[in-house]
Amino acid sequence: MKLTDKMDAPNLVAAQDGALLLLTASGAWGIRQGATCEKLITQVALRLTHSVICVDLKKVSFLDTAGAWLLQRFQMEQAEQGRQVQFLYEDERFDILLREVDREDVDNPPEKVSGNSFLNYLAGVGEATRQLGRDTRDVLAMLGGLTATVTAAATHPRRLRPVSIAVQFQRSCMGAVPIVCLMSFLIGGIIAQQGGFYLKQFGAEIFVVDLSGILVLREIGVILTAIMVAGRSGSAYTAELGSMKMREEIDALQVTGLRVTEVLILPRLVALMIALPILVFMANLAALFGAGLTCWWYLDIVPNSFIAQLQAAVTVDTLMVGVLKAPFMALIIGLIACMEGMKVEGSAESLGRHTTVSVVKSIFMVIVVDGVFAVFFASIGF
Repeated sequence: MKLTDKMDAPNLVAAQDGALLLLTASGAWGIRQGATCEKLITQVALRLTHSVICVDLKKVSFLDTAGAWLLQRFQMEQAEQGRQVQFLYEDERFDILLREVDREDVDNPPEKVSGNSFLNYLAGVGEATRQLGRDTRDVLAMLGGLTATVTAAATHPRRLRPVSIAVQFQRSCMGAVPIVCLMSFLIGGIIAQQGGFYLKQFGAEIFVVDLSGILVLREIGVILTAIMVAGRSGSAYTAELGSMKMREEIDALQVTGLRVTEVLILPRLVALMIALPILVFMANLAALFGAGLTCWWYLDIVPNSFIAQLQAAVTVDTLMVGVLKAPFMALIIGLIACMEGMKVEGSAESLGRHTTVSVVKSIFMVIVVDGVFAVFFASIGF
């Protein structure tokens, strides 16, 4: 800091060399001299008439990011007016600074058509369609990388990282059991109460057992569990990967030669695909237990009658319909969560936005996948 105070004051001298205007910069061009440097550039820019300008930086004793940004901004402003600006320097560090401040990593927001709301709506639909295509491409690319890793693990099983899978399983399954069971217990009781309220008017309250059993085992149990997992584990995956992206830990993994899909994504997906069927089974038991207690208290259907009617109404196939959906829903939730986490940029606002988008997309896709399976099972009579 003391050396910076003793640096020469910045200066910028203009001289004409034929059809070329030569600007000779000297002294220190840093953040402490930023106001002076900007004033010098502004004074010179007001008197420019040449189409080609050369800025000589050989006499510059100090240059940092602030000074390089001022010079780069001067070049961009003159380029907009049809003038060409070139820099001359011998220190290769100047080249690094000027190239870095010239990078444009942030995409420009799409321009909206003003004055016509219908055109704005069409532009929004088009942008949403493009984003859907990009998301589909990213998910397929991630799925392809995971497939390649799993295929390679056939000859090297340790590449599956069983310890990491066990840790993720403990977090996504065992940690989620209390809330999943509690919510399923309450939902099962509500279904039984509402169904009993209406069926009781026709003297058919015993069929509440059929309604609760089939509805819970085929649809409600798996959907409710998948939604809770998307909000709990899916958002956690996005936040974890996003935080690692912000702290450049993922870049460090890639520099050391490790594959992100193998180290970070695959253990989470495998653990989630194992955990969700287990959670669905436990959610089904909790929901049926809640429905049984409600029928006993509200409809005077004793447990023995409830169990006997449930055995007549449902089969093993009814249970398997919900359980078979679970791994596919887990795969969708994990892929979307990891994909959104890898999209996080270097700000807390980006992390929060992508976490929210991850949960919304996951829940939407869970409903879509459930609908596809419902149509498929109905078509094959399962």
